[in-house]
Amino acid sequence: MEASVDIRELSPLVLAYIGDAYFHLYVRTRLLQITHKVDKLNSLSAEIVSAVAQAEAYKKIEPHLTDDERAIFKRGRNAKSHAPRVATVAEYHASTGFEALLGELFLTNKISRLDEICELALTKEGIF
Repeated sequence: MEASVDIRELSPLVLAYIGDAYFHLYVRTRLLQITHKVDKLNSLSAEIVSAVAQAEAYKKIEPHLTDDERAIFKRGRNAKSHAPRVATVAEYHASTGFEALLGELFLTNKISRLDEICELALTKEGIF
C-alpha cells in the first residue's frame, strides 16, 4: 500500500472491502484442489464466502487470534453498514469484522499470518 496512506485511519469497511477480495481469491485458488469445473467452483466459493459461513469461520478461528487481531475484528464488526440480505444482522456484522481483519493483515503485508488465518477458517469449516 502507498506509504502516504495510514492504514489505521482507513474505515473498517474499506478494510473489509479489501479482505473480502482477498478471501474470494484465496478460496477460489484453494478450490482448484477439488474441481476444475467452473459451475462447481462458483457454487462452492459463493457458499464459503457468504456472510453466514464467514461468521461461523470467525467463531472457529477466534481462539487462535491475538488481542490486536480481535480488536481489528471488533472494529469491523461494529462499523455501520447496510442491512444484510440473506444473513442475520449479527452474522453480517461478524463477517464484516472477519473481512476487516483480513484486509488489515493484507494491507500491512502480514501475508504469512493472513494465509494462516484463511487456512484455519477453511479447515475449521471441514472443506479441506
